[in-house]
Amino acid sequence: MRQAGRYLPEYRTLRQGRDVLEMARSAETAAEVTLLPFRYMPLDAAILFSDIMVPVAEMGATVRIEPGVGPVVDEPIRRPSDVRRLRALDPEADVPYVLEAIRLLRKELEVPLIGFAGAPFTLASYLVEGGPSRNQEMTKAFMHSDPRRWDLLMELLGTAVLAYLLAQVAAGAQAVQLFDSWVGTLDPSDYATFVLPTTRMIFEGLAETGVPRIHFGVGTGELLPLMRDAGADVVGVDWRVPLNVAWERVGFDAAIQGNLDPAVCLAPWEAVEQRALGVLRRAAGRPGHVFNLGHGVLPGTPVATLQQLVHLVHERTEWVNDSAEEPQ
Repeated sequence: MRQAGRYLPEYRTLRQGRDVLEMARSAETAAEVTLLPFRYMPLDAAILFSDIMVPVAEMGATVRIEPGVGPVVDEPIRRPSDVRRLRALDPEADVPYVLEAIRLLRKELEVPLIGFAGAPFTLASYLVEGGPSRNQEMTKAFMHSDPRRWDLLMELLGTAVLAYLLAQVAAGAQAVQLFDSWVGTLDPSDYATFVLPTTRMIFEGLAETGVPRIHFGVGTGELLPLMRDAGADVVGVDWRVPLNVAWERVGFDAAIQGNLDPAVCLAPWEAVEQRALGVLRRAAGRPGHVFNLGHGVLPGTPVATLQQLVHLVHERTEWVNDSAEEPQ
């Protein structure tokens, strides 16, 4: 989860005076940042360095990343006619730097590379709100007041996201993850009506690639069964739902990713170890658990803690795989 970020000193050096979107638009820089964590720990996969707003920035939205704030859209979509400002995405023409970064990384990596994209609802929320929003008031108002125009926006974004992820797979990504960071603000009924059809279209469109498809949202405990119905092979969960409960909601025939609270990693190692072992106990040695944080690594997280965490999980999961007993 956001492997290369503000917790790494090399990243902070590279970031000085540069916007995240500027860094993502350099294939060499994106590849370099993606590889940074491997200087410190033997991770089982790499996730491409980029930003979820990259495709919409190339579709005509005026996007900037404000330090300490996040994505800001200078001309938000506030009227139905504003949707027309966005154009279709042609990945080869619009985001060639992302595809080149993937090709460069495949030459360097000895572990699988995960590509990713922001999900249509989360992208729509930034476009409508103009930036991060705790409750998505304007987005929900748009959704309910003009469902037809909302559907057009979701169709446009869904088509772009599918094309973007397909291009990443064609360039060499060996798995793809769809991030729906803000969808947890919806209730199950609104999710089923206004989000699920587009998300399902994306996952169905990716099925032919044969690569694992991961679906992650924040605060989505009540949406987990619907997120599985969207068609992902792996459902990511944050720390708000115990892993075993989340897996029951998703179904044990699916894989699950999660779910250590990233804030715990700021605590002394003893607390991190206890909580990480709790996640493994709830996984109970079942196949299909991808141990991960429940969201991105927080700034200020000690690198040594993450190194110990990776070692602990490797040590314990190797032990579980060789034994019928549950980790203590």
